[in-house]
Amino acid sequence: MQEDFLHYIWKHKKIQFKNLKTTRGESIVISAVGQHNFNSGPDFFNAKLKIEEQLWAGNVEIHIKSSDWFVHNHEQDKAYDNVILHVVWEDDTDVFRKDNTPIPTLELKSIVNEKMLSNYEKLFSNQNKWINCENDFASTDDFILNNWLERLYIERLERKSKTIETLLFESKNDWESVLFKMLTKNFGLKVNGDSFFSLAQSIDFSIIRKTQSKPQVLEALLFGQSGLLQVPIEVAYHSSLAKEYKFLKQKFSLQNTRVLPLQYFRLRPPNFPTIRLSQLASLYNKHQNLFSKIIECNKLEDFYELLKVSTSVFWKTHYTFQKESKLSSKTLSKPFMDLLLINTIVPIKFSYAKQHGMPIDSEIIKIASTISSEKNSIINAFNNFKKISQSSLHSQSLIQLKTAYCDKNKCLQCAIGNSLINN
Repeated sequence: MQEDFLHYIWKHKKIQFKNLKTTRGESIVISAVGQHNFNSGPDFFNAKLKIEEQLWAGNVEIHIKSSDWFVHNHEQDKAYDNVILHVVWEDDTDVFRKDNTPIPTLELKSIVNEKMLSNYEKLFSNQNKWINCENDFASTDDFILNNWLERLYIERLERKSKTIETLLFESKNDWESVLFKMLTKNFGLKVNGDSFFSLAQSIDFSIIRKTQSKPQVLEALLFGQSGLLQVPIEVAYHSSLAKEYKFLKQKFSLQNTRVLPLQYFRLRPPNFPTIRLSQLASLYNKHQNLFSKIIECNKLEDFYELLKVSTSVFWKTHYTFQKESKLSSKTLSKPFMDLLLINTIVPIKFSYAKQHGMPIDSEIIKIASTISSEKNSIINAFNNFKKISQSSLHSQSLIQLKTAYCDKNKCLQCAIGNSLINN
């Protein structure tokens, strides 16, 4: 038995509220269970109830056993002076106020629905499962599941918007700058994401604005700041970039000591940082006001057209400076564009609309529903239970479900867990 379950029972009124009595036999009529408190202090504030003929307004404290009151030293804490009802699973001792009057106690173990209790115990019985409900996930009602996934998707966007809000504050409300930092990070994918982000952080976006009209200059800026031009290489293109970067570094007083080293290990050549940085430079050379264009787009085809860029000429026959390779266009692939949409563009659009009070949830959900589902270990595992992930809305929602609920045993806050407990 967990105290969270008792909170759940009280908050959602999962007991028969008629003919309730305290452990001393006094009748209880509950008008309001109160507001759930997730910080220090009593568990529920501003409850309203009637004990016998006396009306009470105050706080409710919940414990597994009555004696937990003393285990937690509540008798010494003034925050608990206004507790009007002690709700417990098992009443094993009396609890008194400072004036020696007993605090009324409601014992739950004899009035909780046995089937609900059995469902709860079954759900939490095996902590070695990948998720607690893995045996029952497939049987979840589709209506409940789909509605919950939409809520989880918005919840995940809200979480991502906090990062965007921080960047926006740091950039003095420059949305183009925030977009550049987010895009740069995601061009680096998981392996070089942090390195690319530190690169973006090392360049004031005003410098990007001043250099983006000249593709080789912009490429020199990005390659130089990332450390790819530090060691001399007997390649003409490398030498020209290094010469250009030396001029830029002096002109703009650039520093890159905090830029994290780039990684190549276990990367496929199309994901080498050289290729991704050249593609990023091409994107910003092609679009002078990329943020504005992203805000204007609302169809998946328009986003794909916006992101349709390749590398500079040199990189069409190279993956590294030193070695020539077979000619290839090296345009951004559709799966890569999808990742940029999922992790940067859609969150940016959501955050912008949120800041400006624009209703956009339905538009965002429509876009997310047309982007292909991600493929990773979390999505594969859920699909093994039930073939569910058909779009990025589903895959992002399932990632949110696993990381924010399943991994933290928050089944009582999950619509799926709720449906299984109350089945």
